[in-house]
Amino acid sequence: MPRALRIWLLLALLAAAALGVALASGSSEIALAELPRLLFAPDDSPAAQVLHALRLPRALCAFASGALLALAGALMQVLLRNPLADPYVLGTSGGAAVGALGVLMLGGGALALQLGAFGGALLSTVLLFGLAQRAWQPQLGESEGSVPRLLLTGVMLAALWAAVTLLLLTLAPEAQLRGMLFWLSGDLSGADAPGWPLAALALLLGLSWPLARELNLLLRGAAGAQALGVGVASLRRRLYLLASLASAVAVASAGTVGFVGLVVPHALRLLIGNDQRVLLPACALGGGTLLLLADTLARTAVAPQQLPVGVVMALIGAPAFIALLLRAETRR
Repeated sequence: MPRALRIWLLLALLAAAALGVALASGSSEIALAELPRLLFAPDDSPAAQVLHALRLPRALCAFASGALLALAGALMQVLLRNPLADPYVLGTSGGAAVGALGVLMLGGGALALQLGAFGGALLSTVLLFGLAQRAWQPQLGESEGSVPRLLLTGVMLAALWAAVTLLLLTLAPEAQLRGMLFWLSGDLSGADAPGWPLAALALLLGLSWPLARELNLLLRGAAGAQALGVGVASLRRRLYLLASLASAVAVASAGTVGFVGLVVPHALRLLIGNDQRVLLPACALGGGTLLLLADTLARTAVAPQQLPVGVVMALIGAPAFIALLLRAETRR
């Protein structure tokens, strides 16, 4: 697949360039020429300490979170057969928000915050499986009727989580309210453990990519895919589980960040086509790069003050998505 390799290589180079910009930018500038030495042969200088203690972990967390959100978006769009689906449409982020805000309301630390967000996302996943169980029965899982049932159940669950979130914000003490609102808007300021989101990204991408052929068949319709030997009900269960886990890890690391899972798969689909064998790794690289650039802008736009990365991503993502829709309309 030489074309796929060329696409992945180009996106990897863009990701490397974005990482270099992120590591060099901040309240104290670091020359790009100095980055390799400071990264691989660090000394005791303040620049090396800032790079390794603050910027590198945050940049890697931003890349992993963006990649997970874009991967989840691509999987959700196949699952629901809707290019406007995103990782949060089935309530995963709402559950994560409730878990994280509950921890913040009780004054928990960074580790407890991540565990609360991840636990809330998993709880939402389990609830959706239980509430929409009929949608996964074999006779319904192989039909198109299971998809709207699953979507409606997820939307109602998301509405429930939104109500609980508002309740928690209403009852929160003044001392915790600002931190809760900041996290709810997307926050990477406390990201200091990139290992587990990067490992989750490698694992989930490794589990998703072998399914690419079956995903291509599913996009043509459940009946056709079933006739060609695809276990549609089982495949949909796996898709939902993989997308939910990817969303859970991303939200636990970065807070609620929108538009990455919506814009990146849609843009790449317009540029490189809808072959999932090429698209899934491309989405991971593109999503990671986009959120990394957004976080760099959030750190530097009004430095030394930092903006929530979710706000920056929304300001970038909404106009970008409108532009993509207009471009798609003009090409018809």
